[in-house]
Amino acid sequence: MTKYEDLIKQRKNKDISVDAIAKKYKMSVMDVKTMQEWKEKYEKEHKLRQEAETETILVKGIGINSPEMKAAKNEINDLKNKIAALEETVRSKDYWKDPDYNFLVDENHRLEQQYLEVMADNKKLSRQIEDKMDQLRKSGVLWGV
Repeated sequence: MTKYEDLIKQRKNKDISVDAIAKKYKMSVMDVKTMQEWKEKYEKEHKLRQEAETETILVKGIGINSPEMKAAKNEINDLKNKIAALEETVRSKDYWKDPDYNFLVDENHRLEQQYLEVMADNKKLSRQIEDKMDQLRKSGVLWGV
């Protein structure tokens, strides 16, 4: 036992006064009181920390094994199984090789190409109209338009 622990133990037993302890170890009365206060604070904090750790352990234990957590885990597993089944269904379908599907894909490409050509033609026509308007303005036929 250290000198300070011995001091605190003696003081707790109240068999020696603070003045006697201070004289015995050549310390001031304030030093002895300060040590006692720190020891009490430490013991209080230690007790609170142990209680908090116990509470945390209980909360974790209850949370993991709670009915809500078990239900959530079961639901997650069910959903994973459904996803796996749907993925298997999609992989097993011959839909992607179906002639109707291929026709629709080809038609989509054709229409997209046609759309791009129409857009390019519209831009060309717009430029031609602008050029004609500019020529008419320069020749004086159109005023302020």
